[in-house]
Amino acid sequence: MTWLRYMLIFVPMAFVAEFFLHNDILIFVFSCVALIPLAGLLGEATEELAVHTGPQVGGLLNATLGNAAELIITIVALNQGRIELVKASITGSILGNLLLILGLSLLLGGFRHGTQHFNRQTAGVAASMMTLAVIGLIVPTLFELLHEIQIGELELFNTTVNDPALNSLSIGVALILIAIYILSLVFAFRQPERKAGGQAGVQDHSEEEEAHSAKWSVPVSLGVLAVATLGIVFLSEFLVGTVEPVVESLGVSEIFLGVIIIPLVGNVAEHIVGVQVAAKNKMDLSLAISLGSSMQIALFVAPLLVFIGLLMGQNFTLFFSLFEVAMLAVAVLLATIISVDGESNWLEGTQLLAVYVIIALGFLFIQTETGEGALRMLGIG
Repeated sequence: MTWLRYMLIFVPMAFVAEFFLHNDILIFVFSCVALIPLAGLLGEATEELAVHTGPQVGGLLNATLGNAAELIITIVALNQGRIELVKASITGSILGNLLLILGLSLLLGGFRHGTQHFNRQTAGVAASMMTLAVIGLIVPTLFELLHEIQIGELELFNTTVNDPALNSLSIGVALILIAIYILSLVFAFRQPERKAGGQAGVQDHSEEEEAHSAKWSVPVSLGVLAVATLGIVFLSEFLVGTVEPVVESLGVSEIFLGVIIIPLVGNVAEHIVGVQVAAKNKMDLSLAISLGSSMQIALFVAPLLVFIGLLMGQNFTLFFSLFEVAMLAVAVLLATIISVDGESNWLEGTQLLAVYVIIALGFLFIQTETGEGALRMLGIG
């Protein structure tokens, strides 16, 4: 995707806005746009390294670095104490993959090719894994909500509580989810003609390209990986640092930024590939991108942040807001119903997109203790 190279101009623009213009809106916008090509380069460098290392190690690289940009952004936000933003970003990443990207893929692919077919076993495994991941978020959430009801201190949108029992429960659940994710990689490695972790980069690997030689050498790939990672760290600092003033200026809630805006920034390049390959009638690869990325966020990134939070002295748990886990459950249920029969059409894609828009509107108008959401923006309330 050569257009990603042109978007790199926003990287220096973000630095100029941060150090010279001091305009929070410009810093936020430039940082968001600049993160898109850097995330794409990060994925491309991972793919190039995978070519050098072979399918087994390459699959492991995809499985661990496929959402590296998203992980970096959330770690930076976690380090700054933006725990609600981190949780919203995780929620938004899963919703975006299961509803927005899968929906666009089915819609465009269905328009071009009618009814499309894909591997039912792969879809079934992904569906069961995502169901397990949602259970891993529902249990700590219901546990803490029931505890708050019991002590008479229920706060539906405050998930930054300090409950020793919840902390221990989150650590236990996080360990189980990571263990299941590792077992899923073992299972994928043992499947013939399948790669662990799906496709993490931004390249369209058709059948003819599977054995292609790398465009970059190992030193170049590692160099691009390092530079892109460093750039994402700086831009994430800029972006997260402007969240509060942007929330105040635009009148939207922090949870809306986390669920809708920030997840798209780190995954746009990969998402576009998922839609493109669906348009080429390569539905197995398209589902590997959308469902595989969702699994990685839910079973690896979110649990990993529990332990990263411990190292940083931040109390990050798997206690999400009730609205977030409810929407995740709806998304997983709908994606499962649509995908497990092994075929898709444009109407099913439209249904997924409709649900995503409905959920986005819900998060837009949601009111939390940190802001009045879109109601204040529209002059209501």
